[in-house]
Amino acid sequence: MLLLTPCMVSAAAPVPPSAHKQPQLLEKHNISRTDDYYWLRNRGSKEVLDYLKAENSYSRKILSASSRTARKLFEEIKGRMQKDISGVPFKYGEYFYNTAYKKDKEYPVYRRHKNGGGKLETLLDVNEIAAGKKFCHVPFPEIRPDHKMIAYAVDTGGRRFYDIYFKDLETGKILNESIKNTTGNMVWAQDSRTLLYVVQDPETLRSNRVMAHVVGSAVEDKEIYYEPDETFEVSVAPSDTDRYIFIVSGASLTTEYRLLDAKNPLGEMKVFQPRKTGLEYDVFDGGDRFFVLNNDKAKNFRLSECPTDNTGMENWKDYIPPSEDTMLESADVYEKYLTVTERKDAQSRMRIYNRETGKDFYLEFNDPAYIVETGDNYEYSTDFLRIEYESMTTPATVYDVNMDTGELIMRKQQQVLGNFSPENYISERLWVPARDGVKIPVTIVYKKGLELYSGKNPLFQYAYGSYGYSSDPYFSSSRLSLLDRGFIYAIAHIRGGSEMGRQWYDDGKLLKKKNTFNDFIDVTKWFIENKYTSPEHIYAEGGSAGGLLMGVIANEEPELYKGIIADVPFVDVVTTMLDEKLPLTTAEYDEWGNPNEKEYFEYMLSYSPYDNVKAQAYPNMYITTGLNDSQVQYWEPAKWTAKLRAMKTDSNIIVFETEMSSGHGGRSGRFDSLKQLASQFAFILRLEGIKE
Repeated sequence: MLLLTPCMVSAAAPVPPSAHKQPQLLEKHNISRTDDYYWLRNRGSKEVLDYLKAENSYSRKILSASSRTARKLFEEIKGRMQKDISGVPFKYGEYFYNTAYKKDKEYPVYRRHKNGGGKLETLLDVNEIAAGKKFCHVPFPEIRPDHKMIAYAVDTGGRRFYDIYFKDLETGKILNESIKNTTGNMVWAQDSRTLLYVVQDPETLRSNRVMAHVVGSAVEDKEIYYEPDETFEVSVAPSDTDRYIFIVSGASLTTEYRLLDAKNPLGEMKVFQPRKTGLEYDVFDGGDRFFVLNNDKAKNFRLSECPTDNTGMENWKDYIPPSEDTMLESADVYEKYLTVTERKDAQSRMRIYNRETGKDFYLEFNDPAYIVETGDNYEYSTDFLRIEYESMTTPATVYDVNMDTGELIMRKQQQVLGNFSPENYISERLWVPARDGVKIPVTIVYKKGLELYSGKNPLFQYAYGSYGYSSDPYFSSSRLSLLDRGFIYAIAHIRGGSEMGRQWYDDGKLLKKKNTFNDFIDVTKWFIENKYTSPEHIYAEGGSAGGLLMGVIANEEPELYKGIIADVPFVDVVTTMLDEKLPLTTAEYDEWGNPNEKEYFEYMLSYSPYDNVKAQAYPNMYITTGLNDSQVQYWEPAKWTAKLRAMKTDSNIIVFETEMSSGHGGRSGRFDSLKQLASQFAFILRLEGIKE
């Protein structure tokens, strides 16, 4: 392990905080654990807040050595961004809607104009809502079917509790009525009076109730549906034709849809297909029939169709049969067409079907690895599909696809200011053997002209590897600040995601979770063996469940990494999964296992980063959290940091930052959110010895 150089550690170096130990005995399955920092769970206590503030103060002092570089990087990254941005308008009814950003403003402005021209109308200026607030998130508003009113959700705490407000678009006035503490998930009924919305349990944050609010009525909001199963959450969405409102109950591995007549939102609902453990399905309203994306006897999913009056699975017939090597990820249905997003060999691709002729075709692109997905599509009767495309070298691009001819019409591409040119960068897809012989797909990008096999290139390796979420090869203008300084950037598509199909996910969860960690480590070792880099120049990053990955590799192979960035890391796996009052518990048993069963408890305990911190040298680390984080509670990284400080045997840096006014996603402003990123990049450049 490379320790800090004399210029980084001196007699005058600031002393890190030392959290006091207050042993808490934890027992399960006749196994005892002692948690010295359990007291950090006391949210809001002066003792806890003082510790978090002390860590923040220490971080500021440590990072002051690279603050000039951080400021330069911030201005550099910000300088590549177009300040006045107008998104491509999407058609909905008689209007075109879009999102825009004004010069030097942090938050979006939501706008519209009438089809064929007309005055540009501001629906909401989120900058006005956010004025004076440290955090503010307002998603695109829900448009009432008559286009005369919007409902919009506002979170100013970062804990994903949204208050809903109503704006009359004819008068421009905000109504004197609101709905407090919702999930922000909502949908208008076709009567243009009733809004269905979802609320969560205030402690577990489980989305469990669907409520109906009638605008302008003094009648108390009515409960439409309550989900009693603690492993399920509920959501609402309009159907493709707007005939129905879907009420969707879902656990990790099981789904159940209910259909509600959108013209009679307070009427009776119909169960589409009763829940059956292990059966996952999504419903698409095709007018004369339903399409059902499902995994019935199909690990990689199949697309079925069924009549509208008899929707049970005994009536499902194949429209697209299942495949061993291709996973069906999602679908969209239109009056004459159907689109399917597939994934094969770690690559997403889009297929378009003509419902009338049965003919189909794939969209073709030239990048070795890329992302293609549907964009804003709100018109059921249309021949055009809005898609979004990007790669590691191609900025985000919006196309309209003629679904009859296959013609691609570029509407807009993300503008990267400065001297950026895609031709100056190279992206490659690699296949790296893991220790069990399985080939791991890895996507890399670097600047043209780099001596690739020198063994001295700094390399930044990212991965996630949980929940079946695929880490796609996205474009980042911020990443250019590393590439232009000679870094190779790598995304390791490790097991636990779905890059190689559903089996890839199954092989990286529950009692196979260690494949996720081994894959990441094996990719790192492959880069070293093949002279892309060396341990003195390798940096790793992961966030949330990817932060768990960072904690494991730090415990198991600390000598491989010069620095690790762990964003809002899930590191106290066993204690969290045993606490059923927390968000990441019962609904997560399908992912991690139920620790009330000894086999799963012992397996989790064998890799849980917090439980496996030991007396050894650790890499330099930059750890983040948000005090209001609703997904990974702040005390997990706080406890982890305290234990690392007490047990590590080296002089390497640990930076631990707590955003005191935000949650899982960090700061909310488009520029303000870049400051921590610039600070992390500056931290890495400092470790790498790159002076600015």
